Amino acid sequence: MEVFRLAREKHMADLSGKGAAIKGARWNSVGTEIIYTASNRSLAMAEVAVHFTLATLPDDYYMITIFIPDNTSIKIVQLKDLPPKKWNQFPHNKDTQQFGDVFIEDNKHCLLKIPSVVTKGDHNILINPFHPEFKNVKIIAQEKFPFDERIFK
Repeated sequence: MEVFRLAREKHMADLSGKGAAIKGARWNSVGTEIIYTASNRSLAMAEVAVHFTLATLPDDYYMITIFIPDNTSIKIVQLKDLPPKKWNQFPHNKDTQQFGDVFIEDNKHCLLKIPSVVTKGDHNILINPFHPEFKNVKIIAQEKFPFDERIFK
């Protein structure tokens, strides 16, 4: 399987989860390392684009393609399995962070396939950098990614 991540140039080779741990995000609290990826390039772009305007749009993004062997352990989350308290609200709440933190702490699976908030019907693939199978996860491509400015008009 291939998954995708849009990252700034200085972080494009980093698959540690340390960036997510600095501020926390929807599926992890501060201090919990997790790697956010998307099941397709469009979703990877949308997940980043929601945080910018045309005036604040950086020009140093790269689309990272990550290879994950098909036999890698994965926990698939359905909508009914998500925290009941507005899991898709913005700003995100502590329940969703706790959900991701437990995934990392339990360390039963390398991957967490979870519904996207930004694009209904698509999925984010969260990667546990502490799972033994993580050693098989590899970056296979890094390509400069210019945003189409029409998205921000």
